[in-house]
Amino acid sequence: MSTEVSPHANGQSVQTQGTKPAAPEKMSRESVTVISTLLVATFVVILNETIMNVALQRLMVDLQVDAPTVQWLSTGFMLTMAVVIPTTGFILQTLSTRAVFMLAMGLFVGGTALAAVAPGFGILLLARIIQAGGTAIMLPLLMTTILTLVPIAKRGAVMGNVSIAISVAPAMGPTVSGLILEHFTWRFMFVFVLPVALAALAIGAKYLTNVGESARPRLDFASVLLTVPAFGGLVYGLSQIGGGHGGQAGPGAPAIAALVIGVASLAVFVLRQVRLQKAESPLLDLRAFNFRMFTVSVLLMVVAMMALFGGVILLPLYLQEIRGLGSLETGLALLPGGLAMGLLGPVIGRLFDKIGPLPLTVTGSILMVLSLWQFSMLDAGTAVGWIVTLHVGLSFGLALLFTPAFTTGLNPLPPHLYSHGSAIMSTTQQVAGAAGTALLVSIFAVVSATSGLVAGMSAAFMTATVIALAAIVLSAMMRKTEGAGAGHGAH
Repeated sequence: MSTEVSPHANGQSVQTQGTKPAAPEKMSRESVTVISTLLVATFVVILNETIMNVALQRLMVDLQVDAPTVQWLSTGFMLTMAVVIPTTGFILQTLSTRAVFMLAMGLFVGGTALAAVAPGFGILLLARIIQAGGTAIMLPLLMTTILTLVPIAKRGAVMGNVSIAISVAPAMGPTVSGLILEHFTWRFMFVFVLPVALAALAIGAKYLTNVGESARPRLDFASVLLTVPAFGGLVYGLSQIGGGHGGQAGPGAPAIAALVIGVASLAVFVLRQVRLQKAESPLLDLRAFNFRMFTVSVLLMVVAMMALFGGVILLPLYLQEIRGLGSLETGLALLPGGLAMGLLGPVIGRLFDKIGPLPLTVTGSILMVLSLWQFSMLDAGTAVGWIVTLHVGLSFGLALLFTPAFTTGLNPLPPHLYSHGSAIMSTTQQVAGAAGTALLVSIFAVVSATSGLVAGMSAAFMTATVIALAAIVLSAMMRKTEGAGAGHGAH
């Protein structure tokens, strides 16, 4: 199968020529098997990312820890993701597809097994960090493999399937954990995931073949060290600002310090990558931003992720704190939207291949703005049915944005930038999700403390609406992109 694909990072000669990936017009059975295996594995690991949110109350009681401590099960996971993802460009270029998959799923399976038997909070936190290490590698691996194997004309349809993993899985997490917690202890959240993860690992071990060719880029340890304060500092600072919705108004000193360190370290990280690009050994190759549609798509993804994560956090708060719904009812109320987003993904992907991004992204961004604006009108008596309808509308709007943004952004990149472009997109998603959550939950907390919960919710959703207006402008700038080499946009 490797004869069908372009050399993934065959030194830097590829870069200057802008070589077009030699993907066949029709995908081979092996290619379909590889991508299907990666899709299932990615779905499982991303489902795990949100499965803990509903369980934190139960864990506080069972493990005898307070709210700020138990929150580290989510914060630690996000931090690990934020630090590991920027290194995936290097990992994907250095190791074979099989080796990267076995590393990612091995970490995930090991972390899941450890979490299921964890005797106390410390071991459970360690298990979540190990899980996050595997999760961080899976999505860039999936996207890089798709870019390498799938012909341009079919990329939209295949990327549409990726939206099932990145949107249905997080939406199903709270529902799945709600159902499990209704009947079992918290350990079964990991016990039930483990056999599925083991099956994905076994299938991958048997059928996964190597895609592209490995390179031997030099690892810059200073860049790796900088990812910790840069991306870790940003995500930690943002999550701490947004974490205090218990009436505490305004961010604390540790959160502000983390943000300042994060921004300063990020500036140093970027400058170092620019310098290393001259020696052809950056940890994260920022030359992907030389392609205009990549930059526009990344910005559009940032706005969409802020809206998505804000909705994922704010709506459960509204349903539980204002409407008094239980965790299972809340999970079930949010399920139709998540399912709609995922089921529409492949359809939107096929549409994208036919008509290009512009009609889809403009429609999606307008729908997103209208849904968020209507959410800002909710009060204590709004019918749950109307809330579910609005959430489905928001999910439909986001589905119209995600697949075109992924595909349009990554299409024009030459093969040696595939892994770096995937890593940049995944990193900005993490930071944007943390930023959206922090900003909206902080506004909710501050306004609620003075004017009540309904006013806080309204202010937070109105802020999300204003941010989402930027998506309309960015959507209007989207244009169909050709493959690498067809449309020169870069160096």
